[in-house]
Amino acid sequence: MESHGTLGTIWASFGMTAYYMALTWINILLGLFLSPLFVIPLTWLKQKQGGFES
Repeated sequence: MESHGTLGTIWASFGMTAYYMALTWINILLGLFLSPLFVIPLTWLKQKQGGFES
């Protein structure tokens, strides 16, 4: 079993933290920018069915 010491452990933890922060960030952005693509057409359909008062 190889050991890379304390510095290797800290370096790996920084790398994993950056990876999961980027993963969270991209998922937030995808939800923020892609949800209107589904919500807006659904509101149009609902409006045509007479579901909204406007």
